[in-house]
Amino acid sequence: MATAFGALAPVFALVALGFILRKIGFPQPGFWPVAEKLTYFVLFPALLFESLANARIEPAVAGPMAAALAGGVLAMATLALVMRPVFGLSGPGFTSLFQGAIRPNTYVGIAVALGVWGESGVALCAIGIAAVVPLVNVLCVAVLARLGAGQAPGAVPFIKAVIGNPLILACAGGGLANALGLTLPMVMSETLSLMGKGALLLGLMAVGAMLELDRLKGDITALGVISLAKLAAIPGLTALGAVALGVDGEAFGVAVVYAGLPVSASSYVLASQMGGDKALMAGAVTATTLLAVFSLPVILWLVGAGAS
Repeated sequence: MATAFGALAPVFALVALGFILRKIGFPQPGFWPVAEKLTYFVLFPALLFESLANARIEPAVAGPMAAALAGGVLAMATLALVMRPVFGLSGPGFTSLFQGAIRPNTYVGIAVALGVWGESGVALCAIGIAAVVPLVNVLCVAVLARLGAGQAPGAVPFIKAVIGNPLILACAGGGLANALGLTLPMVMSETLSLMGKGALLLGLMAVGAMLELDRLKGDITALGVISLAKLAAIPGLTALGAVALGVDGEAFGVAVVYAGLPVSASSYVLASQMGGDKALMAGAVTATTLLAVFSLPVILWLVGAGAS
């Protein structure tokens, strides 16, 4: 457990730094949205492309791992929809609970994978991103289109948004380069690697800058359900699927950790655009990020990556 805390300490230290800097107004209020956009569209895709292009992962490992992660998301999404009457939430409120239950924060995931497993962990995490990001986008937009307070975008803009997602494109490009056996030129590889380091630095601080502690005063029951689903239930479901599919070793550990990440800040953006409950969504991002300080070390210990 001590090793797990040691690996996670720098991750959450950067999150805390981002929160403190935003609170004191440094460098300026408009900096954080720009930093997050730079990370999402440029730096983070560079990290994913370089990691997958240079990875040495057998298809026999990648396929079952991706299937276990996708299966965990689908199982949780189905469970949430079946239990919707139990929650007693409005349509917009349920959409935020739904997003909170299945949408992971990829910045935290990559940083944890790097800290615990090194470069091979980053490549495995990129496989998780390729499997989960398109799926959660489709599911969340579909639920918001049906239950959100606003009108859903047309089918064509939605398809373009999913296909044009920079993370999906980076994973596809890196995976293709890997499959073709291409070797990246040294200058290109080193440049992308440096960009990736910037992605983790800015991305984690941007996560902290998005935290809103006052949102924790909202619907405590809903926040509790979201936290339990995202930080405990999905990792458990993913672990069961991974065992059934024969996933083991690092791939098993990365898959379960990726499933147990806190809620992504991008869920708040989607809730704002499509009529979700923005206050509940912001509270879910904050609550799960804070609780992940305690849940992720436990998950790492359970998968055998936190032994001292």
